[in-house]
Amino acid sequence: MAEVNGNRIARTAVLMTCACDDKTMRALEEKYDLYPLWQSRNKEEFIAANAHTVRAIVTRGDLGADGALIRAIPHLEIIACYGVGTDAIDLAAAKECGVRVTNTPDVLVGDVADLGIGLALAIMRNIPAADEFVRSGQWGRYSMPLVRRFFGCNLGIVGFGKIGRTIAKRAAAFDAVVGYFDVARNADSPHQFFPTLVDLAAWSDVLMVTLSGGESTRGLIDRNVLDALGPSGFLVNVSRGSVVDEAELLAALEANRIGGAGLDVFWHEPEIDQRFMKLTNTVLQPHHASATVETREEMGRLVCANLSAHFANQKLITPVV
Repeated sequence: MAEVNGNRIARTAVLMTCACDDKTMRALEEKYDLYPLWQSRNKEEFIAANAHTVRAIVTRGDLGADGALIRAIPHLEIIACYGVGTDAIDLAAAKECGVRVTNTPDVLVGDVADLGIGLALAIMRNIPAADEFVRSGQWGRYSMPLVRRFFGCNLGIVGFGKIGRTIAKRAAAFDAVVGYFDVARNADSPHQFFPTLVDLAAWSDVLMVTLSGGESTRGLIDRNVLDALGPSGFLVNVSRGSVVDEAELLAALEANRIGGAGLDVFWHEPEIDQRFMKLTNTVLQPHHASATVETREEMGRLVCANLSAHFANQKLITPVV
């Protein structure tokens, strides 16, 4: 409740499934009554107690909002996603209930592309292991094994949208040869198009996944693709964990059927399969590709702008539904 001249005025209630960056949280707190679902020990009770008050949800792409949550809030008008991916939001339920959905596209493209290149360098040059080699005092007593170079490699990009094309631009500075797979050839791209994932993987030294999540891409990187990539090939995933058949990936890594993997996303994150912890041919990140101060603040600005536009009956900035 806000207070003006001693009078208490009801403010719009927003259910927060997560915390945003500090700057965004301050901006939201100034304008709305925030209901922090992520702090609740019993989420079902928390939702039930506040369902008739809430008019908006702010969520992350990985947390989303399922149909049960959407239908449980009778006066829900808008879901503002603090992220670009909406595969965890039940868009059909939102549309059915007349709930608008927005996301934060474009602003995180550069950061995701940077981390994709960074993971490729880290796994191919074995940077984490080299750091530990120095810190543990082994340098001077032993020699580290030779590693693979990134520059001049064949870089296969799976999904040639904005992130994929930005990675291709970054890779040009490393003299990488870029090939790509997508639903159709990009007529404006000078890079080689591969009509099948297996063909792209067989050609690639590094296979970098930038696809959107969802049912249409679930398990697309399967055993056939991993076997085509082979023991000298490396997988990098900065998209969604669901795109890769994780059971097959773990089996390939454990048997050294691929050279290694740089992973920012997983099944069931953050409770990931413990077999990853024993592997020495991986570099693991906590779904952190967009986690820079600059990008998170820009994402927050879009969340706030979409909420403000909706409640002012203006055109949404970045609508999904």
